[in-house]
Amino acid sequence: MRIASLLVAVVAFTSHAALADIKRHASVPEALQGTWGAGSGGCKPDDKSVIVLAAKTYSGPNAKCSIDWLSETASPKGAIYSAHMRCSAPPAQKASISNLIIRPDATDQISVGADFTHLTAYQRCPAQR
Repeated sequence: MRIASLLVAVVAFTSHAALADIKRHASVPEALQGTWGAGSGGCKPDDKSVIVLAAKTYSGPNAKCSIDWLSETASPKGAIYSAHMRCSAPPAQKASISNLIIRPDATDQISVGADFTHLTAYQRCPAQR
């Protein structure tokens, strides 16, 4: 009886984050696809910090990657995505495995980085006409 009571207490006090489900996606959700620039002036054509997210690819200033899958984890502020990618960097180097965190912050704002301590804020660039 004591063990059962202890188990119920542990389950009741376990954080929701620890119980979160992880969903695996084959591609980047449409809402995150597009061209993104760092900072308020980051969408200029000559800006080197622009990143492009497509259904199965990521292009950034230092690498071009194919996305193998995306993991979606729930958080108190919404979904957080982690992309598992195969990347090559110029000049032609051997492909490497990389992970990229993508956290939607607002409708046209995301934070992107290799880990949570190195996230950079990006805004959606207007469509090129």
